[in-house]
Amino acid sequence: PCWDRACARAASWGRAGPRAEADKMAAAEDNLAAVDHILLVLSGKGGVGKSTITTELALALRNAGKRVGILDIDLCGPSIPRMLNVLNSAVHQCDAGWVPVYVDKDKTMCLMSIGFLLETPDDAVIWRGPKKTALIKQFISDVAWGELDYLIIDTPPGTSDEHISVVECLRQYKPDGALLVTTPQAVSIGDVRRELTFCKKTGLPVVGIIENMSGFVCPNCSECTNVFSSGGGEALAEQSQVPFLGRVPLDPQLSHSLEEGRNFIQAFPKSATFDAINNIVQKILSNDSESSALHT
Repeated sequence: PCWDRACARAASWGRAGPRAEADKMAAAEDNLAAVDHILLVLSGKGGVGKSTITTELALALRNAGKRVGILDIDLCGPSIPRMLNVLNSAVHQCDAGWVPVYVDKDKTMCLMSIGFLLETPDDAVIWRGPKKTALIKQFISDVAWGELDYLIIDTPPGTSDEHISVVECLRQYKPDGALLVTTPQAVSIGDVRRELTFCKKTGLPVVGIIENMSGFVCPNCSECTNVFSSGGGEALAEQSQVPFLGRVPLDPQLSHSLEEGRNFIQAFPKSATFDAINNIVQKILSNDSESSALHT
């Protein structure tokens, strides 16, 4: 039923007229009014671990005592419900709109994804750009997030309809900016350069660059070996004059945790990968504290 409603409403957005669309965006303002920080996770290409970074940053922020929401707008590849072990959860409605799926009993972390609206996990979303854009607008306007310290938005790879739509819809809420995810290889670095251009042209601030899959952590001795190379993300950050937030290595324990829907942050607090993710989160928190101090 939620999927049917989503399809019907997505089809109606473009025909609703300016007043109806204004009403919907007013509803979005109400649902986002209690969200302190909004971060978008972007990458120039697929396969760099963007959803992994989104999930682990959210878990690390929650571990730091923050209330966190994730909006998964990767409409064709919604993998975060599985990573958080909530794949079979149902979306309910309240007066304010859709209630996101909470991943813990304390309701300190929640998720909204098209994965919850599909009849089966194998269903494909075969939509053209306008319908995707309409559903993204609906996600932004109709999800009742409540009070959140952070809303992290996981985007598909590239710089296409979904990215333009979410940036335009969020512009009035002044998102903190984008976290750009790359891997060390030159091909990925080149694609992130294009993502930086996208951010510049759309006026989206860049919070920083994260180099994922930077080395391989041996599960036996914990030694880290640079499989692909290392340092490309940091060099790009220096060239582009944007912050470099850190490197996250390949870690079999992290991969197994994601596949099984386990909380890596709680399970492996002594791992090098935990330290890497936690250091990135501390930089994000420090940056937000400095920004808040400037506006007080």
